[in-house]
Amino acid sequence: MSLPPVPARVCPQLSVTQASAEQPHSPKEQDWAGPEALCPGWLEDEGPDGPVPEDSGDPSGATHAYEVLQGALRHLGLPHTLDRSSEPRTGFGPLDVTVCILGSPTVFLPVLLEGGTRCPGAMVLCLSPTWATRVPSVTSPGAWSLLLSRGVSFEAGGHSTLDTFVPPRRANYVTGTIAAEDPKGGWVGEVARDLDCPTGCSVPLAHRLEDTLVTRWVLAARAGLPVPPTLAFVLEAAGHLPAELVAPGVRLVRLEDPQGQEKLVQEEVDAFLGGSTMEPYSKVACAVGRAECLVGHGASLPQGLDSSLQQWGVVAPGQRQALATRLQAAAEAAMAALMATEAELSAQQRGGARARTDLLGVDFLLACVDDTLELVALAANSQRCLETCLLAEAMGRAVGQPSGDLPCLLAEVLLHQAQRHLVEGKDILLIGAGGISKGFVWEAARDYGLRIHLVESDPEHFAAELVQTFLPYDSREHRHDEEHAERVTELLRARGLQPHACLSYWDDCVVLAALVCQRLGLHGCSPAAVRVAKQKSRTHQHLQRCCRGRPPPSTFAVPCHRLQSHGDVERAATTVPFPAVAKLEFGAGGVGVRLVANAEQCHEHAARLWQDLRDDADHPGIGLGWGNAMLLMEYVPGTEHDVDLVVFEGRLMGAWVSDNGPTRVPAFLETAACLPSCLAADRQAQLVHAALQSCLACGLRHGVFNVELKLGPGGPRLLEINPRMGGFYLRDWIQEVYGADLLLAAVLVALGVAPVLPARPAPRTNLAGVMCLGSEHGATLGGGGALGALRELQSRGLVRLNRLFEETSGDGEYEEPCLSVACSGATRAEACLRLLGLCQALGIDSPRYPVEHFLSHFK
Repeated sequence: MSLPPVPARVCPQLSVTQASAEQPHSPKEQDWAGPEALCPGWLEDEGPDGPVPEDSGDPSGATHAYEVLQGALRHLGLPHTLDRSSEPRTGFGPLDVTVCILGSPTVFLPVLLEGGTRCPGAMVLCLSPTWATRVPSVTSPGAWSLLLSRGVSFEAGGHSTLDTFVPPRRANYVTGTIAAEDPKGGWVGEVARDLDCPTGCSVPLAHRLEDTLVTRWVLAARAGLPVPPTLAFVLEAAGHLPAELVAPGVRLVRLEDPQGQEKLVQEEVDAFLGGSTMEPYSKVACAVGRAECLVGHGASLPQGLDSSLQQWGVVAPGQRQALATRLQAAAEAAMAALMATEAELSAQQRGGARARTDLLGVDFLLACVDDTLELVALAANSQRCLETCLLAEAMGRAVGQPSGDLPCLLAEVLLHQAQRHLVEGKDILLIGAGGISKGFVWEAARDYGLRIHLVESDPEHFAAELVQTFLPYDSREHRHDEEHAERVTELLRARGLQPHACLSYWDDCVVLAALVCQRLGLHGCSPAAVRVAKQKSRTHQHLQRCCRGRPPPSTFAVPCHRLQSHGDVERAATTVPFPAVAKLEFGAGGVGVRLVANAEQCHEHAARLWQDLRDDADHPGIGLGWGNAMLLMEYVPGTEHDVDLVVFEGRLMGAWVSDNGPTRVPAFLETAACLPSCLAADRQAQLVHAALQSCLACGLRHGVFNVELKLGPGGPRLLEINPRMGGFYLRDWIQEVYGADLLLAAVLVALGVAPVLPARPAPRTNLAGVMCLGSEHGATLGGGGALGALRELQSRGLVRLNRLFEETSGDGEYEEPCLSVACSGATRAEACLRLLGLCQALGIDSPRYPVEHFLSHFK
């Protein structure tokens, strides 16, 4: 097999500020076909399907772009754009998502169509600078807000409409097609400059990304990737380069003046060609021109990597997959280095404080070196790889290939960025701070720009210094939550606070939060629904009466009976078969849950629990503020799972299934977990359906919920519904594996905004974790130094730690896990193997706490 040699470029790099008599090439003169080439109907003689609206402000630009759009829609078999511009759309406010795409109607068309399906009306195409207005920002001095008076909106099913917006609609995220042939980026570059919302493109960043010398310096010096041996000459005034450019394979020569330097240039070229770096090469590709010279992506039709490797003689599938993995890792390293370098730039250098590169491509060359394929990084670009990928997808559809995930993923990224901006500065009333396990909330609130107003029973809570407003109020006696809700609303009125949303992630406070929402007229579930979910026996008894549907929600309920006295135990024994599970009616964290074989054991367990756990002071945070009533429920065989749901107005927006390892019977404290689930897709779907239908049947139609179920031979059976975000490690794990943040989703739902979550979430990694107990691991973690070792490993990205309690909470029968330790892996088996080895090395594994047994269920 013979491949072309690695090209070595001799690139005299001229400063971008240098005057040139050469006029910029028109799009037709570029060595790539340009955006319109992606659409078969890009030629000017292609007419639109429907009427073309006149635009007196920009008849030569917007009208032609509109025609191109109609031709593109026709070739995709979609209806032409409906002109509703004579009927202005009203009512858009600060909580409406608006993703604005500026410029070409075809480059982002697949993304616009996908975004219209995911979030109807949120994606708006702006075809002319006359359709947008820049006004001074109210929130960011020196920046500008972009208001859209006109645009093409995209809806579900490929429908689009030409709309006028009265009053103008504010953009939450902006990107577009920078004109590569224009040093100023065309009108898109000007409109996108210095905005106060996230901006996925700018002229300075596009020029910097496509500067071959800058890119090769970053790829070689920052990403550690091999680049072609490069000799570059630049003017001394080239301010876009670092003062000391040192990178393997790159030689930089600064010239004071391009005139009269022929001798120096000749000497450097001779030394370069005669040096050791050029010994392996027989040919040199020499490029002379400006730094922003484009890579010729339009030279040939796109072809998949796997097909190309087979064509070149790489027959073994394992070899092709290994090379694809190397290529992906190199691309990710390049991206990380380019983003890190970009983050070091000033706002002026980036084209605005909120400007960043959200779409980039990296060009690699595959070279054969000693019969081995090596990757060589050539350059980067901002949109040409996107155009090539979309063209490849369009070509694939013509021969029956299924659509790829690229448009969907990009639409999700743009909508996510817009939603992040939407929550910035919003006032969020939070009921209950929780403990150290909820410490991520304060970091996330700062990251998202939320203004947290916290109502908390502990006046000395550490979070008092981390929030916008701290409102100490003792609500621990939750049987009086109606009264508490009235007092909390009075506190808000006294402070003049008008929150945009109210929520709670702390189990004790979910009913209080629902009552406050109701009084303030904010989005949320009804207090009645939350009460049904909060009280475990009431949940199952309510579901047993829900007999409509196929199957009905009653299918998932389990026989149970409330226990408030020993007489209730005798009555429950006549309706609930043994073995059974006895636990607190309002409990949390698995505290006090026990398997009982008969009524006598149930009497004994109830007597101990009622004596030991009387009120919240005996064991804070496990629900004793609601009393210490218990319930007896039938023991359900099978594997245990958590399903975390995001529900908006009764619609499922996202669901994630995780698996729990075996518990240490007779207690039911969690021992181990894994994500993604080991279950087949149809079994996971059963759990998600059961969880969702159970929530909806209880009236939980709006929020983020955690549902615990068992899956046995008879299908899913409900254990309990937690009407709040999943606890322990779940938010952290789901974000790591799937890239979805339950906290942000909860805030968006509470604001009345449908969160955009991954539609087809592919796991990024596999996580397996084990819980640590103070009674079993206190000495190992503390005096044994294991905790310090774990923190060191965490700082190196080798483990994930989730601290659940500062100190051991309770002991023996009533203790809770104090720490979750997890390892990741490309496969579940790899993650489990790493975790087991770690636990054995640190003394977490023991005969009394057999980690290998706990992990053995994850197959």
